[in-house]
Amino acid sequence: MSRLSTTRAAVRRLSIAIAVTASAVLLTASPAAAHVEVESGKAQALAENVEVSFDAESESSTAGITEIRVVLPEGIAPADVAYGEGPKGWKFTANGDGYTVKGPAVKAGVNAEYSVVVKQLPDAKELAFKTLQTYSDGRTDRWIELDESGEQPAPVLKLTAAAAGAKAASPTPSETASQSVSPSAEEPEPSSSPVAEAETKDDGGLSAGAWIGIGAVVVVAAGGAFYLVRRRGATSV
Repeated sequence: MSRLSTTRAAVRRLSIAIAVTASAVLLTASPAAAHVEVESGKAQALAENVEVSFDAESESSTAGITEIRVVLPEGIAPADVAYGEGPKGWKFTANGDGYTVKGPAVKAGVNAEYSVVVKQLPDAKELAFKTLQTYSDGRTDRWIELDESGEQPAPVLKLTAAAAGAKAASPTPSETASQSVSPSAEEPEPSSSPVAEAETKDDGGLSAGAWIGIGAVVVVAAGGAFYLVRRRGATSV
């Protein structure tokens, strides 16, 4: 085999090694397929006093879930939602665009399950509950994408058609007034919505460290290939 053929073969082997290494980094850095699930035994448009259950899957083996914040879909006001059941010690607080349930961290690796009761579901085919899930180490998962095939889809409740004769209930004056009252000083309303927070800080996909690692692998491998080609060329002179 000529020296040129030998050099080309070495470059090909190095290219394969680069591809394999980059793939390994990508696979290692990929996020787990955890998510938040929502269900109800009375998932029907315009149904009243509906219990809606949520199951926030844990994606950490070292930190427990401490808080879940939900942006309610159009047609459901925070004043129309009451707390059902949840992890021991957790409390429910209404926000300007939804609600928050939080408390002592659940055990690491354990899902956070809770329920709320909605006064009346809106006349819709499905309801998306955009969710922020926070852990005891400060990490926040943002399940807010409306595309169900996305990496961080929001939990969606499918509804059947409204019963014959069902009508939307009009809010009472007290409910309308309660929606305009600001949260108490002890439970301040978050300054931005999950959508805004996701635009400024996104935990999904690859981390910056992963991309830096991939770049380093490519640069080092490319430098090695260049050196090898130069060395082969110099030897052949």
